[in-house]
Amino acid sequence: MKKNSLKWTVCALAAVIGFTGTGIEAEATGNVASVLPSAGIEFFLQDEEKSTSLSSIKEEAEKEEAEKEKTEAEQEEADGADQEDNEQAQQSEEEDAAGLEGISVGSAQVGVFSDIASTSDTLSKKSSEKKIIDTVLVSEGYTKDLKAMSGLSEEEESFKNLVIAKVNDYVNVRDIPSEEGEIVGKLYNKSVGSFIEEEDGWYKISSGSVEGYVKGEFCVTGDDAVDYAKEVGTRIATVTTTTLKVREKPGLEETVLGLVPIEDELIVTEELDGWVKVNIEEGDGYVSTDYVTLSTEFVKAESIAEEKARLAKEEEARKAARAAARKKTAENAASGGGKSESGGKTYANPTGSTGADVVQFAKQFVGNPYVYGGTSLTNGADCSGFVMSVYKNFGVSLPHSSAADRSVGAAVNGLENAQPGDLICYSGHVGIYAGNGQIVHASTSRTGIIVSNASYRSILSIRRIL
Repeated sequence: MKKNSLKWTVCALAAVIGFTGTGIEAEATGNVASVLPSAGIEFFLQDEEKSTSLSSIKEEAEKEEAEKEKTEAEQEEADGADQEDNEQAQQSEEEDAAGLEGISVGSAQVGVFSDIASTSDTLSKKSSEKKIIDTVLVSEGYTKDLKAMSGLSEEEESFKNLVIAKVNDYVNVRDIPSEEGEIVGKLYNKSVGSFIEEEDGWYKISSGSVEGYVKGEFCVTGDDAVDYAKEVGTRIATVTTTTLKVREKPGLEETVLGLVPIEDELIVTEELDGWVKVNIEEGDGYVSTDYVTLSTEFVKAESIAEEKARLAKEEEARKAARAAARKKTAENAASGGGKSESGGKTYANPTGSTGADVVQFAKQFVGNPYVYGGTSLTNGADCSGFVMSVYKNFGVSLPHSSAADRSVGAAVNGLENAQPGDLICYSGHVGIYAGNGQIVHASTSRTGIIVSNASYRSILSIRRIL
């Protein structure tokens, strides 16, 4: 038995030596280790410190191989999860970027900032978004949402692009940025244009039908224009319902102070939540913003052609008024005196065509009643109906609207330049300037047609008809 075991050992050694010589010792060792134990022979490799059997080498090798495969599988699974997370993160970033692409910033698009999130692996998504917003905030323009962050409304931001004249009378608008340029229009004091560009201390503007250059030293723009625009501009509430009720206090159950017709324009003195405070003939009251549209109006530049046309129109109106006055005078002389609209009290007809004649005629109706919507000088008229009927006697056709009266005739700069017969326009009201700082007008249902101080309320505009 010992001899047989020895033979097997010798054979095994010989096989190992032979395989080693062929350069495939690892495979041979594995084969020998799988064969010898089945024959009841255990083969040991021995070094200076310990000896190891072939079977234990095989088991360790198989264990290492299994652990290696397990590790590789776990790594593949982890890599797959990381890839999925990366794809989700990338998709989220793309969605965020896509969501920002519609936000306008001047002439650019915020979508160009979508790459910011990938500029640094250390930035979190929140920090990337903050960087985008910070970049937008210092850009040239703002969207409605971002403007709110600056503390200014959208309208107030737009005021930065205005050029407002700040002079005694007017500043010339020229075709080139030089005093040698041709004058193409006039930007009157507190009048407004839209900024286009700056060149050598001149601002190129667009105002009304005028486009040209004004000298910068006579105007304000940019941040300085924001507050000044509020000062020179007129905040207007335009009535959008047939008859608007003006109430003493903000609230639908509050007492009605007065009535205002559709398309009339009221000066806004205060803005509240859902209500605005306005000024009408009966005093200060409140209207719901559901029935008005709000805007800010500015006086625009006048072109040279417009100035010539205005002057010609004024001269034609004066001629027409003189002709109408002569006709009335002749008719009055032929009939022995005119009669009132009611056929009762007799009134003297005007004998001239000046503004003073208009005032003299209008004052004859002082004491007659005020009637909302009325046009009768004797039975009752409202403010614009009174003005319309007075001027009708001079051959001048005016609209039955205090708001529309603000656009007739020619503009007059300040009460100090007003002449008798001029229209004095207020918020929701109009009267005829009587001279010496007074007006004649159909005031309220309580007072009727009266003479008042022209400065008793804030004047919106002054228009010259004759």
